[in-house]
Amino acid sequence: MGKKKNFVLDTNVILHDYNCLLNFEENDVYLPIVLLEELDHFKKGNEQINFNARAFLRVLDEISEENDAVFTEGVPLGEGLGKLYIVTGRILSNRVSDSFPEHKADHQFLSVTEHLQDSFPDVPVILVTKDVNLRMKARSLGLMAEDYNNDKVSDVSLYEQSNTVIDNVDPELIDHIYSLEDGVDAEEVMEIQTIFPNECFVIKSERNSVLARYNPFTHKVCRVKKGKHFGIEPRNAEQSFAFELLNDPEVKLVALTGMAGTGKTLLALAAALGAIPNYKQILLARPIVALSNKEIGFLPGTAEDKVKPYMQPLFDNLNVIKHQFSSTSSELKKLEEMQKSDQLVIEALAFIRGRSLSETYCIIDEAQNLTPHEVKTIITRAGEGTKMIFTGDIQQIDTPYLDHESNGLVYMIDRMKNQPIFGHVNLVKGERSELSELASNLL
Repeated sequence: MGKKKNFVLDTNVILHDYNCLLNFEENDVYLPIVLLEELDHFKKGNEQINFNARAFLRVLDEISEENDAVFTEGVPLGEGLGKLYIVTGRILSNRVSDSFPEHKADHQFLSVTEHLQDSFPDVPVILVTKDVNLRMKARSLGLMAEDYNNDKVSDVSLYEQSNTVIDNVDPELIDHIYSLEDGVDAEEVMEIQTIFPNECFVIKSERNSVLARYNPFTHKVCRVKKGKHFGIEPRNAEQSFAFELLNDPEVKLVALTGMAGTGKTLLALAAALGAIPNYKQILLARPIVALSNKEIGFLPGTAEDKVKPYMQPLFDNLNVIKHQFSSTSSELKKLEEMQKSDQLVIEALAFIRGRSLSETYCIIDEAQNLTPHEVKTIITRAGEGTKMIFTGDIQQIDTPYLDHESNGLVYMIDRMKNQPIFGHVNLVKGERSELSELASNLL
């Protein structure tokens, strides 16, 4: 057990994880009273942050009632945990007001942190915030500050690599993999403990090669075949791997990562359309992230009209598939009938809350803009016969309090990587156009 610490929490930590109070071990936690005032502004609404604000306030209420104590004196958080304090009144710091004269809630967090540091000189006091700029302000004043690290992934590079290549194998082994429909025992290819469930790789010898996948249900390494779905054909090894996992009904959860233009959403949609006889509905959804500070409420029209601009990238992918067929083709007519009958639905992610998705092929686009808790909320919507696909670029995050280590997509991959019903493919080669790939690599 290390030296006891005092942690001051920013509001964005609560809005990120309403159960955060349980993650500070034996250390004490301090909430400036302004935090409750800020939560009051967030408690109404249907977004995840609104749910988190309400849930956290209920947690505070339960803690105080169970302990029959007041927060100003410290309320025990539980066995093995520290106490929770609420710092009341407006704490004024001359140093903070001299440096930052504007009256903002952020500066009150700084003042409280400095006040506690002066009050407990022998105990480290740390401001915990997901706001990078507030951390910089704190450090400029000589105060300790850190990000909320409970759901950060330690090594993101593992999920940004290209596929594994196994070199210098016996050519007869590759012939064997080609000849056997069910594949060969995994031990013949590599150490079984080094393989993740549903991991895909390229096996090479001096004269031949094969695309392969480890099947955790049969414990065999089997050949990955190139398939075509609704006019979309894989153009590289990673896209073939993606189709392999997208088409396997035993793999209930798939993550597709990669830079813009690698075909993540298009492949997922094409695979879904190919599998429609096995599902009642295909659902495509993405989080609404406002651009240029223009929130959804400022857009004219009905709720559907407001959502449509944010969903346009999903419609673009659907149009790519439609353009593979002639205007009189049966495939195009089937797609249009599916949209009219709500068998193929494109909608905002916020509308999924509270639903139970049974026998649904569910594609969540731009999942890097979700928090870990939001990803959990979505996955727990899955009923019997549902398959869920999460796509995103973990280096292209549009929300202010997430980064490439703490977003919901990479968190899900890290937690699920050893589960037999989960698979992940990182797409590395852009296929949208030469210009698109050049921009992704150089700009």
